[in-house]
Amino acid sequence: MRVITGIARGRRLKELPGLETRPTTDKVKESVFNIVQFDIEGRRVLDLFGGTGQMGIEALSRGAAFCSFVDLRKEAAAVIRDNLAHTGLADKAKVTQGDYLAFLTGCREKFDLIFLDPPYGSGMLEKALAAIAKIDIATENGIIVCESAAEAALPALPAPYRMGRDYRYGKIKITLYHRGV
Repeated sequence: MRVITGIARGRRLKELPGLETRPTTDKVKESVFNIVQFDIEGRRVLDLFGGTGQMGIEALSRGAAFCSFVDLRKEAAAVIRDNLAHTGLADKAKVTQGDYLAFLTGCREKFDLIFLDPPYGSGMLEKALAAIAKIDIATENGIIVCESAAEAALPALPAPYRMGRDYRYGKIKITLYHRGV
């Protein structure tokens, strides 16, 4: 697992031991960043189920202004901090070890780009989407990038949010949501 491009290009990232974390493959990560490439520079990013931090770190490497990382596990938060230090991006990030719903309900900021990649089939993705729409933490024209199993049916969200396109990569589906004005 490595940073694909930007100021930290080529840097290898630490991974979490065991099978509990399923990092996004480089192929899928590269495709996601090709889709949102013009929506990164200077933006505020949320990597809600941080894992290793690779999605938020890639965004920072490509010019995002700031990224908030959230993961429940102490080990994951430590790996994210290590990866941020290794890539020299720690000064543009904040790592929170805690529950995603607690973070969202206490959130007092808005984000331009939100990455959601919880464990497949856990129901966490749907709960996170509902909380994000209810609390309305995406900026005007903000984008939510969801990774799920290809067969997962994701919910429609209330206005001003709308579901965008699905992209399929084998057993993985990327779904975009957009916040209108």
